[in-house]
Amino acid sequence: MGMVSYTHETMPPVNREALAALAAMKDEDIDCSDIPPLDTLALRLKSSPLSRGVDRGMYRPVKVAVTCKLDADVVAWLKRGGKGYQTRLNSILRQAMAHAQ
Repeated sequence: MGMVSYTHETMPPVNREALAALAAMKDEDIDCSDIPPLDTLALRLKSSPLSRGVDRGMYRPVKVAVTCKLDADVVAWLKRGGKGYQTRLNSILRQAMAHAQ
């Protein structure tokens, strides 16, 4: 099965019955096996609709400049995604923080 992609304009109408059935399900009964692992997801965060919530003015955290030393292979991996590697790093750290909470 290939990847399905929608835009706001091409999104199918909301199926209220399906939403009600999903809302009635217990979390442990929801099949999450097709969700990619974090490393695959993190590589695509820049183009993900989920990563754009911060950019739409919904939430703007205060930025703090820090200096830290990272392993060269980690920095190379982040920069392989092109411009925006610091944003990707921040998103990865934010997901790890949310997971830890």
